[in-house]
Amino acid sequence: MSTARHEEFDVVVVGGGPAGSTLATLVALRGHRVLLLEKETFPRYQIGESLLPSTIHGICRLLGVTGELADAGFPHKRGGTFRWGSNPTPWNFAFSVSSKVAGPTSFAYQVERSRFDKILLDNAARKGADVRQNHTVTDVVEDGDGRVSGLRYTGPDGTAGEVSARYVVDASGNTSRIGKRVGGSRQYSDFFRSLALFGYFENGKRLPPPNSGNILCVAFSHGWFWYIPLSDTLTSVGAVVRREEAAKVQGDPEAAMRTLVGECPLIDEYLAGATRVTTGQYGKLRVRKDYSYHHTKFWRPGMVLVGDAACFVDPVFSSGVHLATYSALLAARSINSVLAGTTGEQRAFGEFEARYRREYGVFYEFLTSFYDMHIDEDSYFWSAKKVTKSSHTELESFVELVAGMSSTDFDLSDTESGVLRLKRRSAEFAEAVDTLVGEREENMAPLFRSTVVRDAMQAGSQVQTRAQLGADAGEEVPVFDGGLVASSDGLSWHEPGPDR
Repeated sequence: MSTARHEEFDVVVVGGGPAGSTLATLVALRGHRVLLLEKETFPRYQIGESLLPSTIHGICRLLGVTGELADAGFPHKRGGTFRWGSNPTPWNFAFSVSSKVAGPTSFAYQVERSRFDKILLDNAARKGADVRQNHTVTDVVEDGDGRVSGLRYTGPDGTAGEVSARYVVDASGNTSRIGKRVGGSRQYSDFFRSLALFGYFENGKRLPPPNSGNILCVAFSHGWFWYIPLSDTLTSVGAVVRREEAAKVQGDPEAAMRTLVGECPLIDEYLAGATRVTTGQYGKLRVRKDYSYHHTKFWRPGMVLVGDAACFVDPVFSSGVHLATYSALLAARSINSVLAGTTGEQRAFGEFEARYRREYGVFYEFLTSFYDMHIDEDSYFWSAKKVTKSSHTELESFVELVAGMSSTDFDLSDTESGVLRLKRRSAEFAEAVDTLVGEREENMAPLFRSTVVRDAMQAGSQVQTRAQLGADAGEEVPVFDGGLVASSDGLSWHEPGPDR
């Protein structure tokens, strides 16, 4: 083994996925020295292929990759199509539900993550980050005061290295090896306690235009399916079932997939003329379990968690990459502000954590309401998803997560009020969907009047608007009383009022 080397950077990022590459780029754009260590070689396989507009037209615009993404030929996603709720007729959720993302930016992409992630990682290198692949991080380093001051890693040839940095950013995903060093613990959701069996198919059926690029989500008695068009012929297909029904996906995964598809008539119809991909990166059926969780701490002095290292909710509304890139933007603003000496660490990262937890909270509530609106009382999966039948343990965890925030949206004083509030909002959401289906409205106004939909789209649309308009977007208002606002370029925090 070669002699260990020691280097110094302002920031070292662990993980080259969307969260890591986003943060590395946004910090490097401010002229700071950034090292990014990725354990794999890109392109590599990853799940999480359905994106939201705020990522494409907000974060990716700040990163400078919108043109490259447009040239990649990814399918346009206008929204989602759902066979879900009390009405058997599929209904569409369009991103134009919000006037802030209406028009030419009211779409996202369905992406092959191997290609999308490489675009972001290569861009981080072009923007000034030192990107090194095949480097495995082994542990963080602390100084005498208990502050994280760097990390240790092993290079592709077995060379041990150590990096000193003002900040270590863990963006290494749900299998993070160093995330526990931030303190606290990972809390898994009981409400979203599910597992997914998924694979890829060629020549599956497409939705009729203009919604042929939509994600299709279909509820059935044992859970729900996602159906994501990744090209004119390639489709990502996954079945989500409750963990207690894991026996359905144990044993022969091929037989399990066939059985689950056969139990869901609409997906069976769409795959009738399709063949499963059996070679290359998409050649095997995969299982993911226990994927819904949050860490009780998102940062400590010298270290911060972003993306799946910090939390993940549920795949039904494609929030994974949004939460990853949004958290990276928030953390980059905090790091840039502290390194510039314009904002104290506690204040900067307090803003990061409050906004990040709020965004996690609104998606958690939105998805809880989304599950609660489906009517299938004879199904164990769906009866277990009813808010009024959920265990207080899980709701208590949610109340604890969002309690104490200055936003009145999250003023939940006890578990019972939490149950009633979630039940009321899911009923409001279900009524909006029934109105949409019954009247065949194209402007999505009934959905946008639903509180949980409006809340879930709020932060993303603000990021998108500011990325497009910059200073012309007007003065930003703090999310919390006494909170900070973003600079006009979106890369740091400052006190409310004119940019300083």
